[in-house]
Amino acid sequence: MMLSRVAENLYWMTRYLERAENTARLINATTQVLLDLPRGASFGWDVLLKIAGLDQQFAESYSTQDEANIMRFLVTDQRNPSSIVSCLRATRESCRGLREVLPRLAWERINALYLFVDKRAPQAIERTHRYGILEEIIARRQAIIGLLSDCMSHDASYRFIRLGRYIERADMTTRIVDIHAAVLVPKQAAAEDPAIDLMWMAVLRSLHAYQMYRRHVSVHVRSSDVVNFLLNNQHFPRTVHYCLDEVEACLAELPHNRLALARLHVAQRRLAAMHIEGLEPAQRHEALDAVQADIAAVHGAIATEYFQLHDETDARELS
Repeated sequence: MMLSRVAENLYWMTRYLERAENTARLINATTQVLLDLPRGASFGWDVLLKIAGLDQQFAESYSTQDEANIMRFLVTDQRNPSSIVSCLRATRESCRGLREVLPRLAWERINALYLFVDKRAPQAIERTHRYGILEEIIARRQAIIGLLSDCMSHDASYRFIRLGRYIERADMTTRIVDIHAAVLVPKQAAAEDPAIDLMWMAVLRSLHAYQMYRRHVSVHVRSSDVVNFLLNNQHFPRTVHYCLDEVEACLAELPHNRLALARLHVAQRRLAAMHIEGLEPAQRHEALDAVQADIAAVHGAIATEYFQLHDETDARELS
């Protein structure tokens, strides 16, 4: 028997852990895009806030949208519940109450990651140290997920861990892909501009996907091929298609799944129907927004079916 509040804590523990990692990836991808902009193109740090859906919240605390303020907001600001520090604090607090469910070493590694970030994250505001610190966060998070995969029973508890991971990852992958919809390239610039290819290569590398893209698609980096790979490839674990398939597999093994599966199938059909080739950046942005809305609807259905139960009773079985 699993209490619904335990399921919710497992789900959100992993979502926050995944969000911290993907925020690090989003920042690194954006930093690289700025370095590789084609001549005459425009792109600002404020776009990163809009892609992350945090622009209004940022405006409540900061008056200037410069790089330092935006990095502070995304990395260390405790007023932002989606900052890396806030996410890892929430992960640690969730883990603290799950010691009977999780391997003991998971608490030790999550706590060590939080302490590392609490000490080193302020240095990531400056570009000099940013990449190395963010990559360390990514590596430590991957070690934690590997530990959970190898040292935890793959029962109902583990299914909620996977649900949180893949719901969050699917959403953040669409946001990382969406970076380039905000890059304003002069009309006279050629679509095959090498700088544009470098920008897409940076996105692939930020997701550690460049080698698999070359293996499954091509040695040549083309925007439509990259977007299609990151959205629709069935085998790479960071694509939206793969993530939604994993969510479906988890839900199929849980009771009371009809509503969540119905919402999920809407998201899968929309993704399958997307035609990337020939889309203008603004059109691609709208399509990705729709996919993000579908993913949010899946989350809402999961919350309704599994997490709101403890408001009424904590005794309902989830396994």
